[in-house]
Amino acid sequence: MNLKRIYSMGSTDPGRAHRLAIIGSLLMLFALSESALGGSWQQNRALGGFNNVHVYTPDSISPVGTGRALLLVLHGCTQSIDAFLNAKLEQAAETHGMVVAVPDAMNKAGFSCWSYWQGAISRNSGDYANLINLAQTLTADPSKAIDANQVYISGLSSGASFAAQTGCVAPDIFAGVAPSAGPTIGTSSSGAIGSCESVSPAQFESRCRSYANAAVESFLDSQIAVIAQGTADTTVSTCYNRQNANGYAQTYGVTQLPGTITIDDTNANGSGTAEQTLWLDNRVAMLWFDGLGHVWSGGSGASGSFIGGTSINFAAYLGEFFAANNPRINRNEAPQISGLSALVNNNALTISGTATDADGTVDHVEIAISDINNAMVEVEVLLTGIDGSGQFSATSAPLLDALYEITAVAIDDCGQSSAPIAITERIGEPPPEQAPTIDNLGVVVDGQCATVTGTVVDANQNLDTLVVDFESEARLVASVSADLNGRLFAAAACNLPGGTVDATATAIDSTALASTASIRFAIDAGQTGDFNFHIDEGHITWGIGFANCFLAFGNDSFTMRESAAGGGQCIWTADGDASCQGPAQACSGAIEGDPPAPNPDPVPAPEPDVQCQQFTTMNYLHRAAGRAYSTGNFWAPDYFAAGSDDPMPGSTYGTNTLSGSDGTNWSVMSCP
Repeated sequence: MNLKRIYSMGSTDPGRAHRLAIIGSLLMLFALSESALGGSWQQNRALGGFNNVHVYTPDSISPVGTGRALLLVLHGCTQSIDAFLNAKLEQAAETHGMVVAVPDAMNKAGFSCWSYWQGAISRNSGDYANLINLAQTLTADPSKAIDANQVYISGLSSGASFAAQTGCVAPDIFAGVAPSAGPTIGTSSSGAIGSCESVSPAQFESRCRSYANAAVESFLDSQIAVIAQGTADTTVSTCYNRQNANGYAQTYGVTQLPGTITIDDTNANGSGTAEQTLWLDNRVAMLWFDGLGHVWSGGSGASGSFIGGTSINFAAYLGEFFAANNPRINRNEAPQISGLSALVNNNALTISGTATDADGTVDHVEIAISDINNAMVEVEVLLTGIDGSGQFSATSAPLLDALYEITAVAIDDCGQSSAPIAITERIGEPPPEQAPTIDNLGVVVDGQCATVTGTVVDANQNLDTLVVDFESEARLVASVSADLNGRLFAAAACNLPGGTVDATATAIDSTALASTASIRFAIDAGQTGDFNFHIDEGHITWGIGFANCFLAFGNDSFTMRESAAGGGQCIWTADGDASCQGPAQACSGAIEGDPPAPNPDPVPAPEPDVQCQQFTTMNYLHRAAGRAYSTGNFWAPDYFAAGSDDPMPGSTYGTNTLSGSDGTNWSVMSCP
């Protein structure tokens, strides 16, 4: 598993647009650390009303929208969810930034089928409610970073029919539906095997719309569908493939486009071909898997119960098709700022630059001015428009003599913000020559990569170099020039040796004055050996892990790493093939099983007095100023007020008011 441990971090930001924009900056810093591992399977989790769900979370994010996509895959009759561990779903997940979840049906019909022909078909019934709950639970999990506009559902055979009916029940949840080799919605069990049970396009639409309540039916107008089946399927009638495609086309109000396209994945995600037919605006696609029987099409290397490897990787196709054609995805490109500069005139700052938007219009530019002489203090926020050539200019009120950081963010007509651009400028005479100051040093560890971040302030504005040296056992293993954006800096190194690593940041100005700051962290280099070694070490067992590991690596040596699995337990996962994974077990002690919990006995809020101070800003800035701390996942940590341990809602970009009277103990409240 991609284990990211956060030791500390710091940053800056004033208002709402800046909160949105700083996300881009943080992700930019994080992206400097290339992942040393793939994602991983979490097996047999109890989620969303299901007792057992396999969940794969990739390291990558979706190339469109915000965050990752989510694909629910429903098993077929007599098929174990374990079969999908060998269906090459990981390949699709990593390529397209897509979390994959495979639930085991709770309310099974005969032969362990999804009971699509039994019971009420509604949001509150049986596994329909469970699937909605599962999708919402995963989407709400900040560690998954799922874009709610990119949630999809697919399935094989009875799972296909149940997925299709669930897509009709909850089109507000599922932006895309992809039944494979399943009978048409609303058909009986007798139509599953043998003769085709005929359903007209009008009947299909009527059924689908009746499953959706009036409050969500309109979401069918922006849903898309992929229907698929193998040409050699002799179990479920192949009549359903065309019948289902025509039904969705009727429901969505689109017409078929002429011709077909051959999808050839021989040198990409699979080993074979499929024939594709499209409808208007790519709202519906129909696939015929060439030469495939009644199995899930996993592409090259896929195998197992009702898993086939002779055609394309269906999940990979879905990842690409949905990302390209889902009309709900926000595809707006962020604006950009360039040429930011500041001039001092009568103790005021005149700030100018250029703001452009490739696919829209820049609505306005927000400029935050902060005094960074000592602790960072925001002093003014300016709003300004742009002229016909994209130029902007704004002048502050007269300011006290100090060193200021100016951060500019452009917001377009769709509300999307640019990455923040920051510069520094001094008002008044500079102080005597002094060394730069390094603060807020932190590190994000990702496998054998580490990204060191922090802030640097040069009161004389003559910073020359900032280099981070990585040492292991007093031996220099990497020396990296840091990337700078205003005060923020980041430096990443990979292939670090296992054990304790010391990172030292050195800032030198043009007069050769220098300062340093260091941080120590641990690198997990994993353990390497053949399957016998990993069994002896307890990483895998003959019952859990051996089969997948042997399929992936045979008798060759491979590296496994330990990561937290929740509940104080850990799990070992192989580099290069996340299906090679052992059982959840007690942690070895090399890593922490769970993040620390906040103090259960918080310090009471200070008694109100005339010295009470309060600050209202985003949680991340509270932390940078020492008023808060955070724990948990990198993407969405939990924040707490320093001293009182009051929880601060909204994670990194939430805004809260903290008050205190002694500069140490802060509470989530306003001054009296």
